[in-house]
Amino acid sequence: MHDEFTHEPRVAYFSMEIALHNEIATYSGGLGVLAGDTIRTAADLELPMVALTLVSHYGYFRQEINADGRQIEHPHNWDPAQWAEPLTARVALTIEGRTVWVGGWLYVLEGHMNGRQPVILLDTDFGDNHPDDRAISYHLYGGDEAYRFKQELVLGVGGMRLLRALDFKLRQYHMNEGHSALLSLELLRRYAYPAEDLRPGESPYDLPRVRELCCFTTHTPVEAGHDRFSYELVDSIMGPLVDKATLKQLAGQDSLNMTRLALNLSEYVNGVAKRHAEVSRTMFPGYRVHAVTNGVHPFTWAGDSFRELFNTHFPGWCHEPELLLRADCCIPDQLILNAHRQCKQQLLEKVSMLTSVRLDPDKLTLGFARRMTAYKRPDLLFSDLARLKALARRWPLQVVLAGKAHPQDESGKQLIELLHRHMHELADDIAIAYLPDYGLDIARTMVGGVDVWLNTPLRPFEASGTSGMKAAINGVPNLSVLDGWWVEGCIEGITGWAVGDSEKVDNGDDAVSLYDKLENKVMPLFYAEDRAGWVAVMKGAIARNAAVFNSHRMMRRYATEAYIR
Repeated sequence: MHDEFTHEPRVAYFSMEIALHNEIATYSGGLGVLAGDTIRTAADLELPMVALTLVSHYGYFRQEINADGRQIEHPHNWDPAQWAEPLTARVALTIEGRTVWVGGWLYVLEGHMNGRQPVILLDTDFGDNHPDDRAISYHLYGGDEAYRFKQELVLGVGGMRLLRALDFKLRQYHMNEGHSALLSLELLRRYAYPAEDLRPGESPYDLPRVRELCCFTTHTPVEAGHDRFSYELVDSIMGPLVDKATLKQLAGQDSLNMTRLALNLSEYVNGVAKRHAEVSRTMFPGYRVHAVTNGVHPFTWAGDSFRELFNTHFPGWCHEPELLLRADCCIPDQLILNAHRQCKQQLLEKVSMLTSVRLDPDKLTLGFARRMTAYKRPDLLFSDLARLKALARRWPLQVVLAGKAHPQDESGKQLIELLHRHMHELADDIAIAYLPDYGLDIARTMVGGVDVWLNTPLRPFEASGTSGMKAAINGVPNLSVLDGWWVEGCIEGITGWAVGDSEKVDNGDDAVSLYDKLENKVMPLFYAEDRAGWVAVMKGAIARNAAVFNSHRMMRRYATEAYIR
């Protein structure tokens, strides 16, 4: 079973969520989708890795939208036995003074180029565990602060111990966000010096060795978004993995800050875009934060018609996505339009199946889909309904929306209700569809089927944002706020269009900028009698965005800069 993966040293990749398949409920959004693309790319490149996440028996949630636009959450139950093989090994953790057994499932991700990568889904749902402990692996991002800390303990420490029990040979540990930072404490325990060898005042731990083994990718440009746990809670749940003085020195004096712990015990630290790395250096002065801009898995996110097109013109493109640089000169315009038309028709069929909305294949279609929360500003497009109506009367317009709000994010849920009110208010002028239960399948259909991808976050809160990269692979240009990856990807009028000014702290002019770009740039170009100008931007998105912002480039950088040191 797992033995085929233990003959060579691997990079252990820890992530609280990993998107493996639409029906495998081990992801909630962008962090998990990035992790899934990372493992798929490792399979393509035959880069030896092993990934760890929680099995999340009841998933994140299934989203229902009622007649009033209110989000209703349902459990996303799934059976890991249908997708993975149970592991026979189990390891013990002490949680709240009880022995908790941690086991797992082996999912083998099989890439489209015959590569294979092991993914371990950690599980505590065993009959010999206390009912409270069995539930640790039930809900992704569920429960209270104590529940979350228990999950992070299972991921970091339980995952480390299970890898050892399974006899994996490991050369590096990659923490995808701070959720798994407790693995560094397990490494400290493993590399502790014998007490008799210590001089007075000398640290009992081999800190340099642990740092050399660890790398850390941070995704959160907001201080409040980093997990912190009171030491009272930590003591009651975890107990003494390492001595308290060392823990406070590494993770913070007042509370256990998971990001600080990861920063202090990782030799290599990176943000997920150049702008995000700059923000992170400001947030965490004194730390060297590299920039490895995210990328997306080309084969996964290219629509079927674009796969065929690229296979014909650029054989090997999905292993060497840089071949797409030639898209603007080597593919006839009509073939690009035909491929997009097929993707758009698939989207229209999906919209018709999931909603009562009927869309027109000839109308300009904007797409917006991501986690519904305040800083993403899904309502920015609807800031001035009168102007939006006027635009739509001059240039026909339709919109496709999707996204989930965290169950505890009431303001996010209210935004979904607000969007549905706007849908009704604009019904006579603009057809708008909101697709429920946003997941991998809907995402793939949307990023290929819309005509323009919209992203409107408050600066500087978008660490990277990968949905626009997925759109670019399908020749869909971005109309987005200059934040995250789009600071690097935007070539005005060539790959898409910028909303607002990247240097301004004030986001107040963004709505006006959005409407101006639609009225003066996007809509006239889309409806021009000569389609050459529009196709040129589609080709620019492929040649200058998709060729660069892909996970193969990202993983080659991780391999050479973070893993091989």
